[in-house]
Amino acid sequence: MKFSYVTQAFEAIEKTSSRTEITHILANLFKQLTPQELSRVCNLTLGQLHPPYIATQFNIAQKTMIRIIADVVQVTPEIIESQLKTVGDIGDVLSEYSWHKPDGSLSIDEVYESLRALEHVGGTGSQEEKARLLKHLLLSLSVEEAKYIVRIILGKLRLGFSDMTLVDALSWMETGDKSLRSSIENAYNLCADIGLIGATLKKDGVAALERMHIHVGIPIRPAAAERLPTARAIVEKLGHCVAQPKLDGFRLQIHLDKTGKEPRIHFYSRNLLDMSDMFPDLVQDFYALPVETLVCEGEAISYDVHSGSFLKFQETVKRKRKHGIEQAATEYPLKVFLFDVLYLNGQELLSKTHEERRAALASITSHNGNASVQMIEEKSIDTAEQLEDYFVANIAHGLEGLVVKRVDSVYQPGKRNFNWIKLKRQEEGHLEDTVDCVILGYYAGQGKRSAFGIGALLVGVYDRDKDDFQTVAKIGTGLTDEEWREVKKKCDAIAVDERPHNVECAKHLYPDVWVNPELVCIIRADEITLSPVHTAGKTAGTLGYALRFPRFMGYSEDKTAYNATTNHEIKRLYEDQFLK
Repeated sequence: MKFSYVTQAFEAIEKTSSRTEITHILANLFKQLTPQELSRVCNLTLGQLHPPYIATQFNIAQKTMIRIIADVVQVTPEIIESQLKTVGDIGDVLSEYSWHKPDGSLSIDEVYESLRALEHVGGTGSQEEKARLLKHLLLSLSVEEAKYIVRIILGKLRLGFSDMTLVDALSWMETGDKSLRSSIENAYNLCADIGLIGATLKKDGVAALERMHIHVGIPIRPAAAERLPTARAIVEKLGHCVAQPKLDGFRLQIHLDKTGKEPRIHFYSRNLLDMSDMFPDLVQDFYALPVETLVCEGEAISYDVHSGSFLKFQETVKRKRKHGIEQAATEYPLKVFLFDVLYLNGQELLSKTHEERRAALASITSHNGNASVQMIEEKSIDTAEQLEDYFVANIAHGLEGLVVKRVDSVYQPGKRNFNWIKLKRQEEGHLEDTVDCVILGYYAGQGKRSAFGIGALLVGVYDRDKDDFQTVAKIGTGLTDEEWREVKKKCDAIAVDERPHNVECAKHLYPDVWVNPELVCIIRADEITLSPVHTAGKTAGTLGYALRFPRFMGYSEDKTAYNATTNHEIKRLYEDQFLK
């Protein structure tokens, strides 16, 4: 298929805010594609060449892109820069020009292979070669097609939907409704490559998805814990259970394959990004495990080499850098505490109980001694008093709290349920947990903050069913002067001219500056109240929810906007307030 059909779909999507219409546009496009084209287009619609666990890196800065576009349209870079300040989007700047349209549009595969070639250029003279290849590609396309290519390369496609909308679109492609959503989502939870899922469905049908299995090297969408406010509420919910310390580090999913000539290992983050380069000091201890293949989960946390005590997340996150990894490994050594095993020596363990998976984990870590890879501690719990005592003991050691687990629970990828329940430190009069909110925009400052150009943030939570973001609070406290400047800089880098169509907001709450929903921040609030203004959880017959006295606590470094707190979690937290 010609790439022009893809960009026609993109144009139509940009003109609508209807989630249903977007789904139908995608489904109609998908129907016309081959399995390979579908795989590639699924990723392109999300602004990437590959699934998230394989980072798309063109390494072309906006200043370089401005020079390339100026060369393409034969004006000076200064003219493009001036137009960009007015228009705000470099793709829209490009669309103001025209050039001879090619006789026939390139195919999807031709465009995709050109982008792959561009991505792989490296070494001496790479920037000049990239500029040459990109100029040739842009001149081989129509202006409308080129506009989207430029956005994809700069990471600014932002069509306003996530992979969950693609799941629905794949169902509509096959059946004309959402009836296959559950089967497609289950396969995607097990094998988090939406392109592979689409191609498999297109080629072999839904039966092939129902046979989908774990692929070592392709991450599994992680299970998540629910929340309850007290030890008593948890024991009443679960009965006999086990509790594990909740560490404030990086949640990692580790994939290990020693069956080839050279062993291969990947460390994936909570949001399925490959962070393997961050942990060179852990590799040998994992290679030493008595396994052939392994997929397991753990928490990586920095510790003080002198006292052995764990460091705060702000210290652990310093390992998240591109340069100086060896020095960081020395300054901030890590231990990984494994808490689950999902695949071992060719056997999937998802359907095994927690007790069975725990035994399998013990069998491969029992010899480790003081190595950096260990199995996390676990305590058997029968009463609320036991759970409370264990909770207090962990808080006294500076930990966040506990994760309490049902002993007979299976592992359900991508699901949040009461198989696991968090019990975290409480502050009198406060919610039992912080909330991960997405910054949606900001308001111009007044008084002292007028000098900063920012005085309050509009934040929201994610609605997984609608695949959009809903407002939950305006935040004006918790930031120092320097932090206000920092958050404005972060927001201005992703500012957009109008409300993103995947944001629900009452008109009288519209901020002075909208931003693309990307930045996740940690919010502490006193309580959750019903709100006639905010849209989180709001329906035609019910009020929404709002955070009362919200305070900014920092950024959630290891989460994307789609991993943020959901409106369903906000509803649960609201209800939990009455259980205290």
